Amino acid sequence: MHLALTYSKNLDAMRAVLDSIKQQRNQSTGPPPRISIHQVGVGVPEQISRMFHEIDQAHKQLPDILVSNAGYGRRIPQIWDISLEEFDYTLNVNLRASSILIKGVVERMKEQRWGRIVFRSSIAGYGGGINGCRILRSVQKGGMTGMMKNLSTRLAEYNISVNDVAPAMIGETGMIPNAQAFPEVAAGIPLGRLGTPEEVANVVEMCVQTGYLTGQSVLLAGGLK
Repeated sequence: MHLALTYSKNLDAMRAVLDSIKQQRNQSTGPPPRISIHQVGVGVPEQISRMFHEIDQAHKQLPDILVSNAGYGRRIPQIWDISLEEFDYTLNVNLRASSILIKGVVERMKEQRWGRIVFRSSIAGYGGGINGCRILRSVQKGGMTGMMKNLSTRLAEYNISVNDVAPAMIGETGMIPNAQAFPEVAAGIPLGRLGTPEEVANVVEMCVQTGYLTGQSVLLAGGLK
């Protein structure tokens, strides 16, 4: 098994992921995975190109499973308070980067007639928001879901599935910066609690393992609509 993992700035978090993988491997049999890590700012196309070159050098192949997980957003009260520079940067990270990533992997997937593409979207893509940041994310994530549905139709003949996972109110991720607000936030969720990163990962894994699932946006939001 080959894994190419990416991060933007938080190297400590990436090391924690590597430690977790090693612990899991210690409890299983079989050869260890070949793992590479790559620092990349997905808002910069040249860095994405460099990342793919590094992956090809490390693994002698390009990915046949792509999980596009990058996201960015600042809390800005009103959408008219968002500068054009902020708008463009947020759009580049949250939407344009996924299209560039697809360009880097789709030819290999088509050639081998197998591939999996999973976008990490957001509940914001299902409608408006309560502040400028959420409204901007609704525009971008709605665009991502539209791209996903279009690609799923075009790539189905190559046995390439394309889906997105749209989580909301996930703890331990920085999405809710004030831990003291967790109980208040959880009270507004029908299930009465925050989601976990492991639950998001479970849905991503399901999308990868289930080839008959394609063109779907999976809302993971504890009952929120």
